[in-house]
Amino acid sequence: MLPEVLTLDSPADFKVHFARWNGDTQPLEAFVRSEKEWRGWQAYKSPHRNEFNRDYIFSLAQFYHEIDTWIFAGVYQIIDRLPDRYEVKLSDIGLNFSGRLKLYSPYRGRTTRANLENHYKTFEVKEVLRERYSGRKFPGYDEIDLAFAELETLVRNERADWRAPLEAAKGVYLITDTLTGKRYVGSAYGGEGIWSRWRAYVETGHGGNAELRTLIKDPTLEYCRANFRITLLENLTSRTADDLVIRRETFWKRVLLTRGEHGLNRN
Repeated sequence: MLPEVLTLDSPADFKVHFARWNGDTQPLEAFVRSEKEWRGWQAYKSPHRNEFNRDYIFSLAQFYHEIDTWIFAGVYQIIDRLPDRYEVKLSDIGLNFSGRLKLYSPYRGRTTRANLENHYKTFEVKEVLRERYSGRKFPGYDEIDLAFAELETLVRNERADWRAPLEAAKGVYLITDTLTGKRYVGSAYGGEGIWSRWRAYVETGHGGNAELRTLIKDPTLEYCRANFRITLLENLTSRTADDLVIRRETFWKRVLLTRGEHGLNRN
C-alpha cells in the first residue's frame, strides 16, 4: 500500500488532486509535456471555491491507458492564494517517485480535490517504473492509434522505442478530425520515414498540407490536441519503391472517401 512506499507524517496537511480528462486535455499528457503546464493544473482556482485549502497538493494524473490507475505527479506547496489562482511550487516530498509511481484506486467521486487522509491508506502501489514516464511503449505497427497530444509527447521526448521503427518505415497514415468527422490520408516515402513526417505535424499541426492549414490557425496547436487522432494504416519497409507507397495512399483515399466534402484531401 502507498504508506509502505511513500510515508507522509501528516496526510491531513494535504489535498489529493485526482486530475482527470477536462474535456480538452488528458492530464497525463500535460504532465509529461511540460512541468510549467502541469503546474498550471495545480494553480487553477475556482472563482467561487477555495478547494486547495491546505498547505500541500498530492498530485495525481489519471493513467488513462489502464483502468483505475493514477500516476503520482509530485507534491506542490501552496505559496499564496490569489483571487484568480494559487501560487504553487514543486516540493521535494516524494520527488524521486514523481512520474514513476503508479497507484490503483477505483475512485469515481465528482470531487477532484479531496482530503488526502480519506484516501492515503487505500491507494495500492501498482508499479514503480524504472524511469520517469515519458509516454506509452511502442505497441507494434498494427496497433498505432494516437491522440495528437500523445504523439506530441512521444516526439518531444524523442522516445527511442517509437523513433527507431518509425524512422525505418515508409507508410500510409490517417488523421481524423474528431470534431467534424473528416479525415486526411497521407504518406511517408522517399528519404523521409514515418517518424520525420509525423514530427512535422507536431511542429506545425498541418505538416504543410493545404487543407489542414485552413483548420490550424492557432500556433499553440490547441485545435490539434483537442480533435486530431493519427493512425498508421499501412507500414512498408524503407526499400519499398516510392511509386508503390503513392499507389497505396491513393487506394486508401478512395476507399475512405477522404477527397471532397467527406474528407481533407484535395487530390
